Amino acid sequence: MNEFYIGDRKIGGDAPCFIIAELSANHGGDINIAKETIRAAKKTGADAIKLQTFTPDTITLDSKRKEFLIDHGTIWDGQYLYDLYKETTLPWEWHAELFAVAKEEGLVCFSSPFDFTAVDLLEELGAPAYKIASPEIIDIPLIEKCARTGKPIIISTGIATLADINLATQACRKAGNNQIILLQCTTAYPARLDQANLKTIANLVETFDAIGGLSDHTLGIVAPTVAVALGAKVIEKHFILDKAIGGADASFSLDPEEFTQMVNSVRDAEQAIGTVKYKVESKISGLSQLASRSLFVVEDVKAGEIFTEKNVRSIRPGNGMHPKFYADVLGKKATGDIERGTPLTFNLVSDFDAVNSYR
Repeated sequence: MNEFYIGDRKIGGDAPCFIIAELSANHGGDINIAKETIRAAKKTGADAIKLQTFTPDTITLDSKRKEFLIDHGTIWDGQYLYDLYKETTLPWEWHAELFAVAKEEGLVCFSSPFDFTAVDLLEELGAPAYKIASPEIIDIPLIEKCARTGKPIIISTGIATLADINLATQACRKAGNNQIILLQCTTAYPARLDQANLKTIANLVETFDAIGGLSDHTLGIVAPTVAVALGAKVIEKHFILDKAIGGADASFSLDPEEFTQMVNSVRDAEQAIGTVKYKVESKISGLSQLASRSLFVVEDVKAGEIFTEKNVRSIRPGNGMHPKFYADVLGKKATGDIERGTPLTFNLVSDFDAVNSYR
């Protein structure tokens, strides 16, 4: 079973689900909002805060050609790529301070780099892992550079084909890095629940021998909760301090109250999943016995009297002989006087062979 560490957090195996609060563009251009968002993420129960490290010039071109116009039925339609990324970028000079705040709060802090220079910056800051965003899954040189750091690589699969995922995971392994997490992701903002396709998580694990998880863009907390029940070991969800801040990602981000509900729901789901177990817990065994069935004497019986369907029945509670012995008891004689309501036991039945009576 795959397992490794991101910072001091164990991922995979029997470890609790690793929950990532995605800061993304939810900083409103104010470093203090970004810092408070990190502190609020800690209070929700998140394990990590994730940044995005790019500038508009490292991710696209400042061009007004039609190729750079967003016009695909998204919430950002009508904007040019450069303008959107200029609005949403997290200034690089903030990174060190935000990493420090996260450390103070006991949160793992890492980022999605979008070019080589971003990886270099994050290496200087000691980032413990790298996230490859969905569109970058085909940027093999970027994946190779991240993988060569020897740190865990988290890859979203939102726009990927099987061939794309195979190529990306091969790039990691050729670099000697087998610490791979694949996140099922729907690249729609927001995504509908019927687009989540959470069964894909288990298939990603089986097909690519990686840890599976979910990068979620649906509204609410249903998808993350169900994903954990289906085996997700990592959940990533956009997080905003206050939706009034606005911005490119606000509409599909969770605020602190909602994110807390999601974390609690995920943890409840983990408890409910439990383990494969057939043994009755000791503290409920008494109730189980009370609710179970067994053979009881239901009419007064004299010594030597024959047990019949009239004076022996299978009833609740479960203090008497197992009902499987019912047919073998009938026709046998009582070894002594028996009061109505007495649980039937082997010593009350004459000539009873418990070993050979039921097959």
